[in-house]
Amino acid sequence: MRKEEEFNDWYNNIVEEAGLVDKRYPVKGMNVWLPYGWKAMRLIDALIRREMERTEHDEVCFPLLIPKTEFDKEAEHIAGFGAEVYWVTHAGNNELDVPLLLRPTSETAMYPMFSLWVRSHTDLPLKTFQLVNTFRYETKQTKAFIRMREIHFFEAHTCHVDFEDAERQIAEDLEIMKHFAKDLCIPYLLTKRPDWDKFAGAYYTVGLDTIMPTGRTLQLGSIHQYKTNFAVPYNITYENEGGEQVHAHQTTYGMSERLLGTVVGIHGDEKGIIFPPSIAPIQAVIVPILSKGNQEHVMEEARKLEEELKAEGIRVHLDDRDFRPGYKYNDWELRGVPLRLEIGMRDIEGGHVMAACRVQGKKILVKREGAGEQIKLIFQEQQEILWQKARSILEESIRTIEDYNQYEEGTIAKAGWCGEEECGHTIEDFTGAAILGTPVPEEETPEGTRCCVCGAHAPSWIYIAKTH
Repeated sequence: MRKEEEFNDWYNNIVEEAGLVDKRYPVKGMNVWLPYGWKAMRLIDALIRREMERTEHDEVCFPLLIPKTEFDKEAEHIAGFGAEVYWVTHAGNNELDVPLLLRPTSETAMYPMFSLWVRSHTDLPLKTFQLVNTFRYETKQTKAFIRMREIHFFEAHTCHVDFEDAERQIAEDLEIMKHFAKDLCIPYLLTKRPDWDKFAGAYYTVGLDTIMPTGRTLQLGSIHQYKTNFAVPYNITYENEGGEQVHAHQTTYGMSERLLGTVVGIHGDEKGIIFPPSIAPIQAVIVPILSKGNQEHVMEEARKLEEELKAEGIRVHLDDRDFRPGYKYNDWELRGVPLRLEIGMRDIEGGHVMAACRVQGKKILVKREGAGEQIKLIFQEQQEILWQKARSILEESIRTIEDYNQYEEGTIAKAGWCGEEECGHTIEDFTGAAILGTPVPEEETPEGTRCCVCGAHAPSWIYIAKTH
């Protein structure tokens, strides 16, 4: 099955065949994480935690259930999520006095507590994050990792003394994403969403979008500037240095298991998944090449190599299953292991191992002495190859157009926009695509740039694309 021609079928098959999830759980949109897939997700989570710790965010873990009374405090937020909420109305045979809901996101769970924690300017900034499951009644066709009803979710929530400090937090979030996405080898566009598509309750939203093999974009995450839109209904105030009670300014930053789906979709090929070494559950697999009379000796050397690589911090696995080497090769290529190390008597006598590189698509000899350091260099090269390839695809997909009827499906159009909502809706209605937003940071349009709809002066660029 060709990935480029039958992406949806390829993707749906590959996530199961590679042992990432089991989709047979009897609740639609709620899959079972299998050990291999969960290990990959935990490695992504570890990268997130690394960035959060580096930027001095504290990890918290809030309850799953939110009282309706707290959810009701932010009417605009309800308008954004009301149709997607799962409700709990009974405990045993007893109807609850106050209905509870499963968190679709955590503003309405966290902010009643923030109002207790934030008392003085010395309590700010408050920088928290959590990795939890959220629940949304997704009505579109579900797809593993990409569109789910139970979502493995990262969310950072912060409070600040003023708008300017909250803006500095958003700048930090953008820097975090830059580091994090490079590790996953996922390039992306940063856009300020149009007002009609911003997060419910936000002052503005920055979207993080990449392009998939379908030619459609996929939102990886989002960053929100709230100003005091949530602090007012939840009474999150602090005493400033002048002794006045003022409302805190807030931001959030969210991403999900969709990151894993993006890695699978962008980097995989007809053979299966291709994991960047940074998040590969198994970075190197050792396949012993056995022949009569030397099985024990080869296995002994393979075990020594395994222990040496483990000591180097490499996630390595010795495949000692009773299968032919060809079967093992195909199996590990399907699972996306970056490096396959073949070791037989000829390799032992030559003082090397044969390394088959999943990313480069070639075999190279690795000296047995100091193999760990050589392998780490191969991993670095693989990361860079995957990053450059994906970035080139994204850059080549962007086409500048002068008139909205020039939009081509499978591309990301860049066009002038006057900023009027009416023109924005005209673009979306005619093309069937979405306005992703204006570039972040802002890009000045050349003199004479016109709106692609009405022909008026266009102070802004916009990106237009069909989305998943």
